[in-house]
This record gives sequence, C-alpha cells and structure tokens, in this order.
Amino acid sequence: MGEARKGQAAKGHAPKSSSKRPPVKKGPKNLIIFTTILVGLFVLLVVLNQATKDPVTVALDSTPDITNQPVEGSQDAKVTIVEFGDYMCPSCKLWGEQIYPKLQKDYIETGKAKFAYINVLFHNESGVGALASESVLAQNPDAFWPFHKALFDAQPSVNHDEPWLTKEKVLEVAGKVQPAIDTDKMKADMEADAAKTQVDLDEKLVKDFKISSTPTIMINNVKLDNPFDYDAIVKLIEEQL
Repeated sequence: MGEARKGQAAKGHAPKSSSKRPPVKKGPKNLIIFTTILVGLFVLLVVLNQATKDPVTVALDSTPDITNQPVEGSQDAKVTIVEFGDYMCPSCKLWGEQIYPKLQKDYIETGKAKFAYINVLFHNESGVGALASESVLAQNPDAFWPFHKALFDAQPSVNHDEPWLTKEKVLEVAGKVQPAIDTDKMKADMEADAAKTQVDLDEKLVKDFKISSTPTIMINNVKLDNPFDYDAIVKLIEEQL
C-alpha cells in the first residue's frame, strides 16, 4: 500500500510539461513483487513440508534381542538385520523375493551381517505359521530357513487373506523340505503348543518395538520406513560397518 500511495503522490505532484510524456506503467513492477512473494511462499511451504515429513528411518534406544531366534549368517557379524514378518502377509513374501536375496548375497554370505526373523501375528491364521516355524526351529535349526521360504512360497498369489494357513498346510509343506523334518513330531509339538513360549516372546518383541506393519525391517537399532528401499538399507548397513 505504501508503494502505491508513494507512486500516486509523485504522479499527482509532477510538474506540467508542454510535451506529453507517456504515463509511467506500474504493472510490470507490481507483477515482479507479486511473483516474488508467491515464490517465497512456495519455498516456505516446501521447507515446512520437509520439516514435518516423517523421517526415512527411526533410531530406537535398543536392538531387538535375537536370543533363541532363527539367525542366518555369522554370529560375529557387526550388523544385525531383523525382519518382523507374518506368513499371511503378501508384502513379506514380496520382500523375501525382491530384497532378501540381495541382502543374502551382499552382506549375509559375506559375513558382514546376520539376519533374524521375528513372527508377527496380525491374522488369526498367523499363529499357525508362527507355531509351525518355531516347532521346526526347535526340532532341526538347519531346516528352519528352507521351511520358512517354502511356507512363503505356498502363500497364494490371490485371495491371500483366505484361511489357507492351516495345520494341514504347514505339515504338507514341512513334508517336502530338505533337510527332512519329522512331521509326526512337528504335529505332536504343535498340538501340545510346545513352542508357545517362543511365539509369546515374539509377540512381546512386536509390542516392545511398536511394530504396526509387516514387513518391518530393522538394521541394528534403526527401523526403516520403507523396507523395499534397498539403497537406504545398504546405506544404513555401511554406516554401521
């Protein structure tokens, strides 16, 4: 407003001249000022948006205790990768097909990192898969990872929320796995809830670390927002190394 009044005052008190001069146009100058203000507001909004956006990673106070959990790789590895997963979860299956093989090749097999899996029970049938996997782990640790992969492979590509994960299904899968699994013992252990203590421990870890989605991936004490961002996973591992 001050600029407009100043311009009007100058125009009103200008001395008369015998020759007519073209009037001073204020349009372009005002347009520049207006554009500058808009650009400034846009930049401010971008900054505020970035400031309020959730971080890519979340550093926690502790690392999940993987004692008695299935662990793949060198126990002495400096970096621990933990997957909180659910056998009923299609995203977990996809993560196991797309991201896990890269981690296995680049970090687990090279001894730079070890990998652990913790059961999440987000569906009624999830408990069957958890109890089955823990029963296999207790019986034959070497058979756990082949069974783990085979159970995810058995997940249907459509209607995956249907109750496909049954006791009959896990025993069927276990019967095809090598190293061999004693399915009679596995069935008896599942009926007796022999591995319930370990499943309960997994549920406690899920609660303690506030796991709200699967798969959730942690690199030591750092939780990733996007488990499919392999570059972010590599960056975190390299930082920890």
